[in-house]
Amino acid sequence: MSMVQEKEDAVIIKGSKFYYVLMFLATAGFLIACIFLIIQGFKFNSKYSLFYLGGGIILTPFYLYLTLWSLPGLIPGKVLFSIIPGEDGKLIMNKKDISIKNIKDINLVRNPLNLINDIIVVTFNDNKFKIRTYNLLAEMDYEMIVDKYLYPYMIENSRKVWDRKVNLELLRAELKYDRKEQKID
Repeated sequence: MSMVQEKEDAVIIKGSKFYYVLMFLATAGFLIACIFLIIQGFKFNSKYSLFYLGGGIILTPFYLYLTLWSLPGLIPGKVLFSIIPGEDGKLIMNKKDISIKNIKDINLVRNPLNLINDIIVVTFNDNKFKIRTYNLLAEMDYEMIVDKYLYPYMIENSRKVWDRKVNLELLRAELKYDRKEQKID
């Protein structure tokens, strides 16, 4: 599960340590494997040396690209975003903040260019904000965080949109999360 730290007036969302290790192994591991393939290919010890060399040369730029995109997320203790819950609550990210009541839609979307999940927040004045998660936040954790800390303070139309997206039965089965029924005006 992600590192959710509840302070007296804010909720701080950090990446999961498991996902930190997984991202490091995936990015650095594949890059090291490509370099290993190139080295083994240049030795010409096997009848597959040309395949090693070709595969290493073709895949190295791809994994180098992914590694460079993922590096900012590998900073230990990086805060992905913060939430100040309440009637006048805010979603705080990258020195910007959005009123929870101004959130029209919120989605977790995979960027096709760098394969990193982003949280896209659309406001009622049609501004779009992107929160880069660096794949350190699982989809189920994202759904639980939005449902627990943002949903109770969203306006009715935004709640209806979120209810169509979230699968509460799956959250209950996988994360043992039950939505607390709160009095909503």
